[in-house]
Amino acid sequence: MTNNEGFVDFDPHFGEQGGLLTYGSYLRVGELLDQQVLESNPPAHDELLFITIHQVYELWFKQLLHELSDARDRMMAGEAYLPRVRLKRCQVIGRVLVHQVDVIDTMTPQDFVAFRSKLAPASGFQSAQFRELEFLSGLKDPGYLSRFKGLSEVEQARLSRRLAEPSLWDGFLAVLAKAGFEVDSSEQRFASYLTIARDRERHGPLWDLAEALVEHDQSWALWRSRHVLMAERQIGTKTGTGGSSGSGYLRSRTPVRFYPELWELRSRM
Repeated sequence: MTNNEGFVDFDPHFGEQGGLLTYGSYLRVGELLDQQVLESNPPAHDELLFITIHQVYELWFKQLLHELSDARDRMMAGEAYLPRVRLKRCQVIGRVLVHQVDVIDTMTPQDFVAFRSKLAPASGFQSAQFRELEFLSGLKDPGYLSRFKGLSEVEQARLSRRLAEPSLWDGFLAVLAKAGFEVDSSEQRFASYLTIARDRERHGPLWDLAEALVEHDQSWALWRSRHVLMAERQIGTKTGTGGSSGSGYLRSRTPVRFYPELWELRSRM
């Protein structure tokens, strides 16, 4: 309803109609706060921190999958603008993920040892959403499904679907193809990249989209590097709770890139 001056009059009781929805019920705060169940007995003080941090990671992973799936779908349809918007949000979330490690670093090795044995054989290696993000970003590894035996049927189905569906990289190539660029071979793609890079006045949106993908790639590289340092600070060179080589495995993942051609482009410009 508007008043005589054309402004909207808001009901002072907005949001209270019937009292059917509250902050807590909308966000399911009660259910959310019931999910931090400690395994240590007597309870180790820092186990709550450890559980909370990793549950928050999984919530952010869910949001990232939401954003990146939409970016991929729009690129597959030939769009360039909104995928950049989605990727920009993901860059900001990526910075949050890196800084969350600072919170873990407030836990001393002694405090971690107090409950670490209770975690086995659970491990961050088993995060299905993290693998979904890698698959969706273009780093598809079918061997993960056979190497990890602890996947639920739902997780197995989700990962199999991510392996079969187009990635962000496929979406980027679809955008280039719609714009008239050749993308069938690596030689054609590099020729296309160079044409775009050398004429940003004409191909600015495509260059910006390529840079958004590089930033997405870089944010995950930074997270991997930060994760290695955190693990070494906590457990040194011990094996991981899930049986991996611990920091050795994490270090082996730091050179991984989602879009190596866009990184190689720098050397060809």
